Amino acid sequence: MEYRLEVAGAPETIPGGTGILLLHPSTADTDRLDTEFLANDTDHFLVISTRTTADEVDEKLEFYGIEPAAAKIVDAISVERGYSRRESNRVEYLPGPDDIDGMLHAVERFLTEHHGKRKVSLDSVTELSFYASESLALEAVEALLELLGEYDAVGLFHLAVNVHDSEFVDEVRTHFDVVIEL
Repeated sequence: MEYRLEVAGAPETIPGGTGILLLHPSTADTDRLDTEFLANDTDHFLVISTRTTADEVDEKLEFYGIEPAAAKIVDAISVERGYSRRESNRVEYLPGPDDIDGMLHAVERFLTEHHGKRKVSLDSVTELSFYASESLALEAVEALLELLGEYDAVGLFHLAVNVHDSEFVDEVRTHFDVVIEL
């Protein structure tokens, strides 16, 4: 299955199973690219947030003109920060950003339960590496990419380059066919 992209710096189309790595110096402008990725040529999308709460994800989507109710969200930070959580059928809360097994189960459940063109955004690999470790974050990226391939979905993975050494950034980069640099 081909996915049309309307994201600056990305190819016009990508095949299912493709992961896109978004390398950025900070979080500036990543929300715009993330929402461009999610909004176009998509039947269902999932946002895995290790950096912001589900409420903040909803605010971002609404700001960029995407109906928040269309999103499935895996919020991996609210419990860790002690924030209140509103249970819903579209938001799943993980105990923390280092719950990689929980995250992978949530993604596989999303991909199994939804059909058509599916997109997954992981914001961010950087936060995942802070809470777990760089090696576990890399294992999570590899496992997520395998799921995307198995289910013919596509994904966008955020990585803040200014907080990692070049060896880790280069290692992450080797797993992606498409890299966008801000």
